[in-house]
Amino acid sequence: MRIAHFSDPHLLDVSSATLRDFASAKVLAGSLNVVFNRARKHRTECFAALVDDLNAQDLDHVVCTGDLVNLGLRPEFQRAAELLGRIRLGPAGVTLVPGNHDYYTAAAMTEQRFERALGAYATGDGQTRPDYPFLRLRDDLAVAGLCSAYASPLGLADGRLGPAQLRAAEALLTRVEVRERFRLVLVHHPPVVHRGWFARNLRDREALQAMLARAGADLVLHGHDHHDERAAIPGPGGSIPVIGVGSASYDDWRLDRAARYHVFEIAGRKLVRVTTRVWDRDADRFRELV
Repeated sequence: MRIAHFSDPHLLDVSSATLRDFASAKVLAGSLNVVFNRARKHRTECFAALVDDLNAQDLDHVVCTGDLVNLGLRPEFQRAAELLGRIRLGPAGVTLVPGNHDYYTAAAMTEQRFERALGAYATGDGQTRPDYPFLRLRDDLAVAGLCSAYASPLGLADGRLGPAQLRAAEALLTRVEVRERFRLVLVHHPPVVHRGWFARNLRDREALQAMLARAGADLVLHGHDHHDERAAIPGPGGSIPVIGVGSASYDDWRLDRAARYHVFEIAGRKLVRVTTRVWDRDADRFRELV
């Protein structure tokens, strides 16, 4: 199987937003960050080109680990749904989990804007609506989606899973029909600390690591840090690779920061190859990073 992983496109769209949408201090602060920082770096055009490049690859499944949007606004989710709708594999072949920017405010979270706009990509087998954790079985692949996002206070970008979600995830990962497949776990926040301090990391990462040490998995994918990252955590039969990917929309001449996605080649229960396709600003296209 060939599986593509992208994350953190941070799509911005305020076309139909109202003044009421900017009434919270967090959205106001986030808007300043967009104006002076993110708008220059995260370009929708780069992500649209990434979607086109995905469609040109021979892929069996595509996964995304959150932060589709910037401020959690309704028009941003509409834009995300439009662009994701261009991926030829469709909702059955694309799996998403939310990031902290998808739950940027209490209103975005309680109104389930991510789930309403993108729920077809985050609904598990047998579910009628998104609920976390969820499970999707696709041929020899089992995808478990976890939600580490919540409407964090101003100044924080941390994540948490909670005991109930971890117990449910362990039950999913240890099912017989799941253990027979390549078990892929998706979560937005890294299950290990690569960057920053507690204000931006997964609060209960030790509990997630302990659960995976008991239940097992073959690969854990995450986003959040906007960098390619690799680590390993203990599993019942050996170490479990943990791989993060940089932003899917970052427009930068530096190839280690430019927009990208990973392609994983899997044979049976083994990960045999990982390649990276990266935005080449000079060529105005994506290419394989050598």
